[in-house]
Amino acid sequence: MAKFLNTRKAVSEIEDLIRNAETRLILISPYLKLSKDFKELLTYRNSKDKITTVIFGKQELNPHEMKFLQGLRFVILKYNQDLHAKCYLNDEKMIITSLNLYEFSMNNNKEMGVLIDLNDELDKELFEDACKEIDFIDETSERFEFTSIPEVAATEKKEIQPKAVSTSNSKFLTTKELAQIAGLSSRKINSWLTHNKLMYKKNDDWLTTKRGKEIGGIEKSGQYGQFIIWPEEITKYLEV
Repeated sequence: MAKFLNTRKAVSEIEDLIRNAETRLILISPYLKLSKDFKELLTYRNSKDKITTVIFGKQELNPHEMKFLQGLRFVILKYNQDLHAKCYLNDEKMIITSLNLYEFSMNNNKEMGVLIDLNDELDKELFEDACKEIDFIDETSERFEFTSIPEVAATEKKEIQPKAVSTSNSKFLTTKELAQIAGLSSRKINSWLTHNKLMYKKNDDWLTTKRGKEIGGIEKSGQYGQFIIWPEEITKYLEV
């Protein structure tokens, strides 16, 4: 049966959840400012080549957190601008709480939460239902790259709007072809497209967002998975 947690217990249980995670560890928190203990736990997990997914929701990520997370090879950092949920999940346990992974909150705020255990038959259905929502948040969040956004910032001369791209007589191009026309690397084009919320990556496939479809992006299947072709007119927004 789900267990109630106060602030102190929530912090302790989250530490145990990270420490005991095997294959899966997902940390969802709008704000990130990790305590020394949490950094040590993530560093230790990273040393074991175990993947951790961290989803945050505030673009103003603390530079110290950015530098720390950048140094962890097996941390996948994702951004979701609409994120307000706080949830922490490993293979067998989940904590849904008001508590951010924010040191100030842990030390000063009054927080509450619940611990859900997959091994408890009474919690199993609740755990699985919550996992569906977590998977949705994960899949619709954008991969956050530390260097890609500053690198492509110079390409954003204009704010792209769906109505600005006419596709009636368009020639459609792959990302590689867009890169050749714009004189940029394919990586920068991918970063620009994801940063402007036109597409996102799920497993090895590229998928269009609603906004990307409005711009004219079309999903295609190829030898190496799904990719997207874009109207040629989009290149004018990539000029430097």
